[in-house]
Amino acid sequence: MDGLISAFGIDWRLLVIQGVNFAALLAGLTYFLYTPVMKLIDERRERVAEGVRSAAEADRKLADAKTTGEGIVGTAAREAEVLVATARSRADEKGNEILKAAEVRAAGVLAEAAVNAEEAKRKALAESSKEIARTAVLAAEKILREKSA
Repeated sequence: MDGLISAFGIDWRLLVIQGVNFAALLAGLTYFLYTPVMKLIDERRERVAEGVRSAAEADRKLADAKTTGEGIVGTAAREAEVLVATARSRADEKGNEILKAAEVRAAGVLAEAAVNAEEAKRKALAESSKEIARTAVLAAEKILREKSA
């Protein structure tokens, strides 16, 4: 085996030195490069996982807010319908009150007109009676004048 190693020109001292160099390089790279890089990767993995958890929480809160908002809008719509119905009923009641007041006023005006018409009729009859009496007196005078003349 010594012959084979010397035939290829392998020096065991160089081989040991290269092994020690490789081990030193491996230890240095592990300490200065691999460990910090793995630490960074773990930190980023944790931040990504936290981001995913935050996104899931935000989605859940958004869904809750959406449900709450829809409930509030539904409640507001129902309250608005109740207010509109109440306003319509009040408007109908007010319209009926105004209509009744107008009917009462119209009845009062009609009654007053009937009273005024009756008064005018009475006055007209009184004037007619006076006119008839005067006409009768004038006719009687005329007849008496004609008979006396």
